Amino acid sequence: MQIHPLITDSATLAALVARLAQSPFVAVDTEFMRENTYWPDLCLIQIADDKEAAAIDPKAKGLDLKPLLDLLVDNEDVLKVFHAGGQDLEIVYNLTGRTPHPLFDTQVAAMALGMGEQVGYSNLVESILGIKLDKGARFTDWGRRPLDKRQIDYAIGDVTHLVEIFPKMLNRLRKTGRGQWLDQEMERLGDPANYENLPEQAWTRIRVPSRKADVLGRLKALAAWREREAQGKNLPRGRIAKDETLADIAAHPPKSQADLAKVRGLSPSWASNDIGGRLIGAIEAATPLSDDEMPPREDRKPGLGKEGALVADLLKLLLKVRSRESDVAPRLIARSDELEAIAAGQREGLALLEGWRYDLFGKDALALVEGRMAFSVRKGRMVMSEVTPPE
Repeated sequence: MQIHPLITDSATLAALVARLAQSPFVAVDTEFMRENTYWPDLCLIQIADDKEAAAIDPKAKGLDLKPLLDLLVDNEDVLKVFHAGGQDLEIVYNLTGRTPHPLFDTQVAAMALGMGEQVGYSNLVESILGIKLDKGARFTDWGRRPLDKRQIDYAIGDVTHLVEIFPKMLNRLRKTGRGQWLDQEMERLGDPANYENLPEQAWTRIRVPSRKADVLGRLKALAAWREREAQGKNLPRGRIAKDETLADIAAHPPKSQADLAKVRGLSPSWASNDIGGRLIGAIEAATPLSDDEMPPREDRKPGLGKEGALVADLLKLLLKVRSRESDVAPRLIARSDELEAIAAGQREGLALLEGWRYDLFGKDALALVEGRMAFSVRKGRMVMSEVTPPE
């Protein structure tokens, strides 16, 4: 495989992309920093097919990334291969408003091959290729220039290994007949809605004990205010105000801007500066949360009382048994909230009651809940057996 020098000019990048566009797939990775910023600071892009690989410096003056971004989001003929690509997809979304497609994530595929729920890249490389990676450059400062050869070699290795891993994983999936299982997961991972940072939805990520509409309305307004401040200043949202501070202000709103000096977690200067004024403005403009927006009560899941919780626990045990027998990661088969929903009597809109998940687990889950199946122990091994339900 040809390894190119670090690409810093538009002509070289455009020529590389034109060649890669003829390949059936490319492996992609990024290096970025986000400890001190709201938006991830893209520092390096690595890309490879089975013939050549390169690292691209997005910080190079005058570099036009458009041909590369077009390859990622517009070219439907080239499969884009990532490992644990959520943050890489977020970066592409921030740059284009779209996500790479079609998409294959080797961490997700590893779940279908019984390699664990969140297998790390180095473990995947060692397991499939027998190569032990040097992790020395893992925590490097990718934003500093110039990058040295060791840093670039380390970064390019992420895609050159991925190019070798992908066909091997694909072959295993074909042999097991599990390739189609992943289509839905890949579409879910690539859904652009996952990467939107809508200020109006920011409040849903904050835990607050109150269910009062006025408190939640203030929390919604405060979270949206913080999100816009963080985006505008390009600072982590926690640098503006912590979640617990917003929750406290929503429950106990200050009567005036001067009262902000008494709020734990805020700088006393907010009692008189512009950002404090904008915070007070957000509180004053807040309206009670509408009935449609109110979050569901955790304790009002239909039918899931103490007995239902025990049934959900039995379903989790069944999931472990079926996961072990099929050598598929439990997380790929069913989520905990789905198990609770079945225990509570829900039968519609659940992925585990459709397709391969139903065949592998869902039909047995229903049989267990409906009293047509039971656990037993044979020769020290947990097994399931059919039973006749009581009249």
